[in-house]
Amino acid sequence: MNRLIPAASVILMQFAMIDVPAVDSGIQPWNENAWYWSYRGKPVLLLGGSDDDNLFQWPEQQLIPQLDRLTAAGGNVIRNTMSDRNDKDFEVYAFQQLKNGKYDLNRWNDEYWTRFERMLAETAKRKIFVQIEIWDRFDYTDNRDSDHWQAHPYNPGNNVNYSHEQSGFAKRYPDHPGANKQAFFFTTPKQRNNQVVLTIQQRYVNKLLDHSLQYDHVLYCIDNETNGDEEWSRYWAEFVKHRAAKDEHKIYVTEMWDDWNLAADRHKRTFDHPELYDYVDVSQNNHNKGQKHWDNFLHVRNILAGQPRPMNTTKTYGATGNKFGHNDQDAIERFWRHLLAGAASMRFHRPDSGLGINNKAVACIKAARKLESLIPLWSVQPAMDLLSKRDTNEAYVAANKGLAYAVYFPSGGEVQLNATDVKGSLKLRWINIDTGEFGDDDSIEGGRQITLTSPSKANWCAAIVAQ
Repeated sequence: MNRLIPAASVILMQFAMIDVPAVDSGIQPWNENAWYWSYRGKPVLLLGGSDDDNLFQWPEQQLIPQLDRLTAAGGNVIRNTMSDRNDKDFEVYAFQQLKNGKYDLNRWNDEYWTRFERMLAETAKRKIFVQIEIWDRFDYTDNRDSDHWQAHPYNPGNNVNYSHEQSGFAKRYPDHPGANKQAFFFTTPKQRNNQVVLTIQQRYVNKLLDHSLQYDHVLYCIDNETNGDEEWSRYWAEFVKHRAAKDEHKIYVTEMWDDWNLAADRHKRTFDHPELYDYVDVSQNNHNKGQKHWDNFLHVRNILAGQPRPMNTTKTYGATGNKFGHNDQDAIERFWRHLLAGAASMRFHRPDSGLGINNKAVACIKAARKLESLIPLWSVQPAMDLLSKRDTNEAYVAANKGLAYAVYFPSGGEVQLNATDVKGSLKLRWINIDTGEFGDDDSIEGGRQITLTSPSKANWCAAIVAQ
C-alpha cells in the first residue's frame, strides 16, 4: 500500500539550531581520542568495502550475502547514497508512480522505504556502520551517457505536482554536475528560496530520518562530492540536526566536497566549522598517489589539531583498468596510508572505480584487523621522523614512541627505524597485506636504530611492540 504524506508533516522553512540532547551511546567521536569513533563507549575503527554505493536498493537475496562477506572479512562500515537511478533494473524511486506513468511526489513508494529499513536493520544486526549521503548530484543529470534526469520523478515532465515554470527546472541538464547548474540544488531560503520544490525535499529528508533516527549506527553526509553552494550544505546540515534534536537524538554530520586538493578553499567550509560539521570526509584525497596522498591527509590533520574530529575516507579509489588510471595497488596503498596516518574510517570504493569487497579488499581488511589486534590504531600517531634511509613512498610509520611501531611497506624496501626510546626488547610480527595472514615473527633489541627489511615485494606491515 502506498501512503499519503500527511499534510501536517513537519516542514521547516527557516530555523535556528536548537540545543541538542545529552550524547547518546551510539556512534560518536571517542571522548578519549576524538580522531576516532566510539560505539557504546568503546573505540571502534571503521573498515569496509562494498560492491555498490547504494546497497539499500539491493534485493534481499543480494544484500545479505554482501553484508555477510564484509562481516567475515572483519569489515564494519558501508557507504549508502540515497541514490535512485534508472541504470539498474532493480532500483526504485521513493515516490508512487500512477497509472498514467507519472509520479505523485505527495505519495510514497513503500518498496523504496522497505528496502531502506531492511538495510538499516541488517547492518545494525551485524554491527556494520552506515555513512548515508542524502543527495547525489549524478541522479539529477543527463551527463555521462545517461538519462537520469529524464527518468527522475523530480523532473516536471514526470510528475503531477508542478510544471517546468513552477519549479524553475530545465528540461535537460547535459553538463557534468560539477558545473553546478542543476536548479535542484538551489532551493534553500538563502539561495533561490524555491518553496515549490523545497517543501518536497524537506518531506523526503524527514521521511529518511523517520527511519534512520531509530538506529544508533548511522553517520550522515549531505552530498556526494559536491561543488554546490555553501548555503545548500549548511541548510541541510542544520535541518537534519534540528530534526534529530527534536526527537532527542544527537547525530553526526559532514559534507563531501569535490576538490581533489584538500588545501582548496572549499574544504574550509567543513574544516573551519566544527560547530556544524562533526567530522570530515576526505575521500577525494584518494585521487592522489604516493607521498602526496600521505602529506595531503596530514595537512588536514594539522588544520584540525586544535579541535580533533574523525576523518573518514568513504571512497578509496583504485582498480586496475578503471577510467581514472589507478590500479589495484593504488587502492591498497591508499587504504594503508590512511590507516597509519590516522583515518577513523576507510572503505574501498565500488567497482570499477575501486576494489569493492573483492578478494584483495578482503585480505586488506583482514590484515588491518590483525594489526589492530597487536597495536590499537588509536594508540599511535604518524611519526615519519622515526624513519631514515627511506626513499619516497618506500615506507610509512605510526608510533607510540617507546611502546609500539607500525611500519607499512608498499612494495618491499629497507629502512632504519629509530627505536632509541625503547628500553628492553621488542616483538616484531610481520603481516602480509596481500594475503591477510601473519608472516614471521622475531625478537629484537630496542634502544637503537633498527634495520627493517620487508620480506618481499608484496604489501607488508611490521607490527613492533615493546615486551
